[in-house]
Amino acid sequence: MSTRIISAAVALVAAIVLVAFHSTILINLAVGALSVMAVYEVFKAVDFDKYKHQHIACMAFAGVDALVPFFLYRLNTLYFFSYKLYLGIFVLTMCILYLRDHKTLKYTEFFGMLGSTVLISYAFGTLIKLAQDDSIAFSVATEARGKAQVYLIVISLAAAWLADSGAYFVGTFFNRTGREVHHPWPEISPNKTLEGLVGGVVTNGLILVITSLIFDLVNPAFKIRYYWLVFLAGMIAALIGLVGDLTASMIKRQTGIKDYGKIMPGHGGVMDRFDSALLVVPFIYYLASQGLLIVGTNI
Repeated sequence: MSTRIISAAVALVAAIVLVAFHSTILINLAVGALSVMAVYEVFKAVDFDKYKHQHIACMAFAGVDALVPFFLYRLNTLYFFSYKLYLGIFVLTMCILYLRDHKTLKYTEFFGMLGSTVLISYAFGTLIKLAQDDSIAFSVATEARGKAQVYLIVISLAAAWLADSGAYFVGTFFNRTGREVHHPWPEISPNKTLEGLVGGVVTNGLILVITSLIFDLVNPAFKIRYYWLVFLAGMIAALIGLVGDLTASMIKRQTGIKDYGKIMPGHGGVMDRFDSALLVVPFIYYLASQGLLIVGTNI
């Protein structure tokens, strides 16, 4: 437990630093490293890493996809090198490698590599968009958009990670009181209980409301549009995160591994920590992009 706490503390400090410098290339480098590591871990888990050149191409795409937005959103350059262009180059490269290795590389592996790489890169990419794409906070005054983007990053990660903590404490409470608990997914994740799930869903909604209230009070340049929607979003995010968590757990069960990696002692790899975030962050990004979470006080 002490190892887990120390690792979590170090990760929290790193996250705070990155959020503070969200408008710089530092967050692109950090998120890019996480995206590359996630691709590496998934490929290693499902034995895709035996295809060396495909493996390198997929990790390169994940890195590029995290770096390019900085040039687009912050430096207003490199417009010609759009997502459609480098995605097309990536797919073309993978097709050429597939044709070269067609005797050993199956089509299921080919599409598995493409799909997992694009999914992981897209999910991490939405975090960068929340941090650097000013159009997400279009209704907020220019000088206050940085704070609005910090808020969106915080609630995205909180929505992905804190539901699990709420579920743990509620589930533990029921276990200690001797009450009967139900295990809806014993083969996938035997420690998860239905009682914990309900507790995690409700507490996630409450935590997002409390977090939003704090930001609302200390940032007069923008306000939360609908608190009831924030609460609902928190509950939905808990369920979406559960799907991501169970999907990642199923892959581990089917491949016979305990953790995806060892980058965080006591916690596992990047995929072990970000399995929920891969689905939750795009959900929060969608709500933010539709102007449903925050609104500027000047309109």
